Amino acid sequence: MRSRSNSGVRLDYYQRIVHRLILAHQEPVTGLFPASNVNSHAWIRDNVYCILAVWGLSMAYKKIADQDEDRAKCYELEQSCVKLMRGLLMAMMNQKDKVEKFKMTQSPYDSLHAKYSSKNGLPVVGDGEWGHLQIDAVSLYLLILAQMTASGLQIVFSLDEVSFIQNLVFYIESAYSIPDYGIWERGDKTNHGEPELNASSIGMAKAALEAMNELDLFGARGGPASVIHVLADEAHKCQAVLQSMLPRESNSKELDSGLLCVIGFPAFAVDDAQLIHKTKDAILSRLQGKYGCKRFLRDGYRTPKEDPSRLYYERWELRMFENIECEWPLFFCYLILFHAFQNDKRSVQEYADRLEKIMVRSEDGTLLVPESYAVPQDLVGFEYQKPGSQLREVVGRCPFLWGQSLFILGRLLQEGFLAVGELDPLNRRLGAQKKPDVVVQVVIIAEDNEIRDKLAEHDLHVQTIAEVAPIEVQPARVLSHLYTYLGRNRKLGLSGRKSRDVGILSTSKLYSLKDRIFAFTPQFADLSRFYIASDNELMIDILKGEINFLKSAWDLLGRPLVTLVLKRIHLDQDKIPLAMIQTMRKLKSGYINGTRVMLGSLKDFLNTSAITDLSFLGSTEDGYPDRLHPDVQTYLDEHLLRSFSNRSTMNLRGAQLRPRTLRRRMSCKGAIKKTRSINVDSDNLGMEGPSPLTERRLSSVVPPPWLQANKQSHVSVFATTPEEGPSSPNLLLGNELVIRENIYPVDPHGPNRSAIDRRSEFVRQQEITVPKILIQRHRAETNFADTEVEELIAMLRETENLEEQGDILQYLVDTQGLDFNTGMLEEGRVVTVRDLLKGLYEKACQQKLWGLVRHTAGMLGKRVEDLAKAVTDLLVRQKQVTVGMPPNNEHTITAPLPEGELRQLIHDAYGDDESTAMLTQELMVYLAMFIRTEPQLFHEMLRLRVGLIIQVMAKELSRTLNCDGEAASEHLLNLSPFEMKNLLYHILSGKEFAVSSVARGNLSIVSCKSSRVSKKSQIGLGDPEGEDALMATIDDRQGQWLRRRRLDGALNRVPRDFYSRVWTVLEKCQGLAIEGRVLQQSLTQEMTPGELKFALEVETALNQIPQPEYRQLVVEALMVLTLVTEHNMVPTLGGIIYVEHLVHKANQLFLEDQRKVQGDATLCCAKIKDGKEQQQAASGMLLCGGAAYICQHLYDSAPSGSYGTMTYMSRAVALVLDCLPKHGEMECAIS
Repeated sequence: MRSRSNSGVRLDYYQRIVHRLILAHQEPVTGLFPASNVNSHAWIRDNVYCILAVWGLSMAYKKIADQDEDRAKCYELEQSCVKLMRGLLMAMMNQKDKVEKFKMTQSPYDSLHAKYSSKNGLPVVGDGEWGHLQIDAVSLYLLILAQMTASGLQIVFSLDEVSFIQNLVFYIESAYSIPDYGIWERGDKTNHGEPELNASSIGMAKAALEAMNELDLFGARGGPASVIHVLADEAHKCQAVLQSMLPRESNSKELDSGLLCVIGFPAFAVDDAQLIHKTKDAILSRLQGKYGCKRFLRDGYRTPKEDPSRLYYERWELRMFENIECEWPLFFCYLILFHAFQNDKRSVQEYADRLEKIMVRSEDGTLLVPESYAVPQDLVGFEYQKPGSQLREVVGRCPFLWGQSLFILGRLLQEGFLAVGELDPLNRRLGAQKKPDVVVQVVIIAEDNEIRDKLAEHDLHVQTIAEVAPIEVQPARVLSHLYTYLGRNRKLGLSGRKSRDVGILSTSKLYSLKDRIFAFTPQFADLSRFYIASDNELMIDILKGEINFLKSAWDLLGRPLVTLVLKRIHLDQDKIPLAMIQTMRKLKSGYINGTRVMLGSLKDFLNTSAITDLSFLGSTEDGYPDRLHPDVQTYLDEHLLRSFSNRSTMNLRGAQLRPRTLRRRMSCKGAIKKTRSINVDSDNLGMEGPSPLTERRLSSVVPPPWLQANKQSHVSVFATTPEEGPSSPNLLLGNELVIRENIYPVDPHGPNRSAIDRRSEFVRQQEITVPKILIQRHRAETNFADTEVEELIAMLRETENLEEQGDILQYLVDTQGLDFNTGMLEEGRVVTVRDLLKGLYEKACQQKLWGLVRHTAGMLGKRVEDLAKAVTDLLVRQKQVTVGMPPNNEHTITAPLPEGELRQLIHDAYGDDESTAMLTQELMVYLAMFIRTEPQLFHEMLRLRVGLIIQVMAKELSRTLNCDGEAASEHLLNLSPFEMKNLLYHILSGKEFAVSSVARGNLSIVSCKSSRVSKKSQIGLGDPEGEDALMATIDDRQGQWLRRRRLDGALNRVPRDFYSRVWTVLEKCQGLAIEGRVLQQSLTQEMTPGELKFALEVETALNQIPQPEYRQLVVEALMVLTLVTEHNMVPTLGGIIYVEHLVHKANQLFLEDQRKVQGDATLCCAKIKDGKEQQQAASGMLLCGGAAYICQHLYDSAPSGSYGTMTYMSRAVALVLDCLPKHGEMECAIS
């Protein structure tokens, strides 16, 4: 026998260690590792990490296997890996019913268990007795399963196991929106059992999804049936959310050392090299100590101050754990691997030396990795005084197998027995390298020959659907249906994919099915979806966005391919819209918005596109893998006939028209307008909430004029003043306010008086004095109601005007309900009011009457298809969303909700105002588009308050168009979806814009290059007499700061690091009072400065303030307080600080100065008061219309400068706070 080489001897040494420390503990029956000698529970995560050393050693032996015994050792080690991975697989397959349920409920009680019995693989604790939902553990299992399979191990044996693993992929694919208990099994760090979104779980899931994609679980011996399919979009969503969270771990943990396994080995989940280093540096600077790293800040686990008798912590005691958290050597093992993969030998050596110093030697001299180091009880006081100074002692298990296994891997890498590529056969480590530019291929197909010829006139040559055969073009919904067959298994009772969503990455591939090839049009182009799909300009805008997205997100083999079908429905008065032609020409030029594109035909791109095989559609379970599943066959046959045929729309104008006198034409006028609730005119945005008096729309309470005795005179009144007619904001009778509709009441002495006075007093008396019982009485006499309805329906047939049809239908819905039978027949079917509304909705879409479209969509209860997805997109990027108008009707959405509940919530928030409810859904979709494509717009914003954003949009329109609030909200609701998105963009980015009018009375929003657009002053918005007088003196720069504060306040923007700086203020005083909410000092005991939960507490207090500009001044006052604390002027700020007092004090100082220098404010607030003024001030209206009793001119002052708001705030702080010295020299920190 030859003598062994040195390397062989050294490997034998490692083999003995692995055997003694790790394999000796492996249960012979199940192959699982118990937690310790006394605890037989086997955790999924720990088991997978334990076996990594065994897998690494087996590959090291494989390389030097020159002797039979080495080959035998190699095989033995490999089989131990297979045994363990199969043991875990069996334990999870026993819970297959949970996997099936979890796809639907995503409830923590339906999740797979996190630990099993190592003796028999059965559950050891109940569903509700442990934080079982740990997506990172299942993801880690899948990731390592993929890596081991790629390295040549055969772990999965049957097709049933393949379909179970396919379902595990569905189990983790929504990780980006599922709060779980995370890598430390704790959830929220107070350990009260609340799950939260964890970056480490999302990162691990992203890695697992990418590793599993198109992987053959039978290795080289498999066929199409053993391949796992992943929808690329799901992995990309995980990536986007992960990138928006890092270096934060979750709401309660601002940083976590567990992220090391996401940015480095084993997950390599981050593609952005800068972000990897930012996260690593944050962990090293804040969590690293002599004995390893802390898991996270204020982690009480195993510290001497922890009360071991209970699982949870009290909120106040978290502060006690600061600086004495346990340090875990495990993280030095991660750091060694991290640097080994970066090929940074110096750092590897540095951490290896540090680790060696803190390892424990066993009797025989083996180095063991302990679980953690804690400060001894008697040294806690010294450690508090000088963190990091005291010696620590080992607590927990030793050896800690998770750490020991990673330590051995690190050693094998350092000594050259393994190359990094062997631990990562799928090459995940290369993800952060720069990729070549993506070229996006675009194919445009005409629906029929007529459209093809129209395009040819513009020198654009395309094929029709018929000409691209044999390639079949289908809408995205067909692909989403086909994917529901993936992973179905009757024996296991598994039902396949539940989510119906297929994103742009999935539709940008070609699909082969037997000998057919399919191309799918993107989901956004599906016209059966939502009304925004009928706005061509918006569709083009979304297309550009998606092409841009493909440029950055595409990482599959081949080039992405976007297929678009141009249909009849896209034509505008039988012509192809100009915007479309221009875009196609741009595409033809080869570049669009900085992305390289190629326009061509499908057959040109066959060889360069990604093609996926839909082999899973075969009837494998019935033994015919080559035949299509019978259900699929019938679905495809039906669908091919139907997919691109047009639906006919119902025609409102029946055949038998009865001529009628038209004297009742005006009777329903304004029924739709009555439902509006956007409040602009009142200068205190949103101050006055809807009063409890609000009825369901008065159109159903006040009878229509033709029910009243003196019919004729009424009609004439309505006919003469149709604009102001039934849409006045409120009705004044003596001093009592009778509120109609859902419009906020305005102060009786306020700006709206004149508009109301213009209306005939007579009508007003009549409308109110008719008793409500009247309607009930007439309702009872059905014959009368019938004739009324018949007349209305006759009118409906006569009128060509869609707006009038809308008003009549609105009235019918209010009085009769949606399912009322109109007595008309269409092809032998009874026509209900709902059918008529649908017809109207489709016509309005074609004619682009957007206000009517929004309203009818709301009445029909339509909802944006992607609403739930849009809200989730915002929430998972740590932005909360509120709907409704502040302060009384605002609802905050803090967790993803199902589609139906969201729709109901929005509906409740706006009462009967269907148009605004629809607009809210629409804006949420646009916000989600922006946060996906331009996340930088949302920096320093925690809550998106859609109600306020709508008010500010209307206010901006009223400012630029110089019209009153009611006209502005009409204009807003009539903007096309594209212009609406554009306006929202300008408001989010703070860019100046102007409004230009285009054809058909539509408005168009244009960016202004210069910021000096003629801006009308904000002063006296609703006060026409004073306004003209003021106008002459006002320069067009006026209103700039007011407007900016209003925008920032409505968007909840705050300065950088604002929340962590407020934390330092709170530490030095007993509390901060804002608008009646007190932020207690105890919050600093519970939360760390950078914690998201703390930021949300502050945000909630600030959101109590209804006026956006006032909120911004409060933020500025808080900033001045932070400067006082940061420069350590005083040891403490005393008791509770009332922040509004500071603002009002600053306002007083400002007005005094204005009087001295005869400034602008002398025209309003700084005026010398006389009797009339006194009375007006008492009624709560400032002359200049400033919100919350603060002069409009203060809102409009720049922050800096000698008359700037910061100067006054600083003076106010000095005057109001008792703790600051009143005399003597003080260094000025604010100058």
